[in-house]
Amino acid sequence: MESGKQRGPDGSGNRRAAHGAPRTRLTRRGRIAVWSGAVLVVGLIAVAGTAAWVYQDLNGNIHSADVDNKVGGGRPVNSSPGSKNILVVGSDSRAGDNAKYGSGLTTMQSDTLMVLHLAADRKWATVVSLPRDSWVAIPACDRGNGSRSAPHHFKINEAFAIGGTSGEIAGAAACTVKTVEQNTGLRIDHFMSVDFQGFKGMVNALDGIEVCPEAAIHDTKAHLDLDAGCQTVKDEKALGYVRTRYSIGDSSDLGRIGRQQEFMEALAAKAQTKLTSPKALYGFLDSATESLTTDKELAGIKPLSGLASEIKGIPGDRLTFLTVPNYVRELDVPTDKANVVWQYPQAADLFTALAKDEEVDKERLTADSKDPVYAHTVRVQVLNGTGVPGRAAKVADTLRTAGFTVTGVGNAPEHTKRTTVTHPPGLQAAAEVLASRLPGGVAREDAQAAAGVVTLTVGPDFDALR
Repeated sequence: MESGKQRGPDGSGNRRAAHGAPRTRLTRRGRIAVWSGAVLVVGLIAVAGTAAWVYQDLNGNIHSADVDNKVGGGRPVNSSPGSKNILVVGSDSRAGDNAKYGSGLTTMQSDTLMVLHLAADRKWATVVSLPRDSWVAIPACDRGNGSRSAPHHFKINEAFAIGGTSGEIAGAAACTVKTVEQNTGLRIDHFMSVDFQGFKGMVNALDGIEVCPEAAIHDTKAHLDLDAGCQTVKDEKALGYVRTRYSIGDSSDLGRIGRQQEFMEALAAKAQTKLTSPKALYGFLDSATESLTTDKELAGIKPLSGLASEIKGIPGDRLTFLTVPNYVRELDVPTDKANVVWQYPQAADLFTALAKDEEVDKERLTADSKDPVYAHTVRVQVLNGTGVPGRAAKVADTLRTAGFTVTGVGNAPEHTKRTTVTHPPGLQAAAEVLASRLPGGVAREDAQAAAGVVTLTVGPDFDALR
């Protein structure tokens, strides 16, 4: 979590470039431009001039995906008309030049995943990064090959692979949108995807980016071999550097997110100073637009330029960058050493605020997230209020998968129309962790509630945990 002024690894106020040397920090607006991809592109197009053939050529590069028609119904209601939620994906397709990455993987993959929220009054914006190793509910999705996946829990980036089974990015995007909407409650208005190969072309147009690893990196998965010390990377080495995970730092996806952000900031800074020749600029823009896929409404220079203008008008101190509060899933499920889970109720509070178009207080969110209540510490008894035999046992299994400690199941004294969460005095924090995993869930204190446990009474409205 970032709080106030961003600080470098040494605790100072200086952020470090991809090469590890202190430098002037890129503006917050510049960071949004980099990570939304398209905004950077259209900003540079203004420098390229207005030649009709350049406009038409680059405009034709941008791919469109019919996402909305594939997402289906049951989507969250947009409770803040005028605001926009844009889902940005760094995609890692296994087609074409990307096929050699990831041994045994033949499906489309997503690497970077974030939601950009633009306030209705365009006076502030928030960017929320969603770690690719987030363990979340994956809804049923069309695979694009005539089959449909079953709802289950897994890494959030699997949604892109499921929907993209047939190689169609529209399906990959639709399943990712469904997954993000179900787990955040946010209505996603637009979608952008930037492919890795386009990223490589952008780096090459700048003659590479300097990196300075403190130790040699040898990562067979990322196809990367780098000696220690400063060097300029391009082509496959640039791709490998932003992909590497297990052979550098703490081997976490959170660490990789940070390295990718630093590398992209360095790329943006170099682009601003180097792209002065028409040839270099066109090569950069050609790669950037060729790698870009958006929903139909954003697919073009004109709508992307409009989006860029909206972002440009936001004050720099009103752009907030966050990673969804999370902790390692191993703390709840000891056998899972690879994933993270979102921290509740803080994650739910974050997304609820954005859904209502309320600006997030980053310092308060950071403070609230310092002492998490882990799911395994929440003891739950599950009561069946539906009258459907076996319903409590099935929900109990879902809770156990999510890491909660289930103390028992049984039947409620009477049927209920809505799922409820009640708790005795002293267990409010634990109850809120469970209630916040239920869309619209509220924890209610009841002096008559069973002692020492949180009671989940399952109604017919229960669908799944976030």
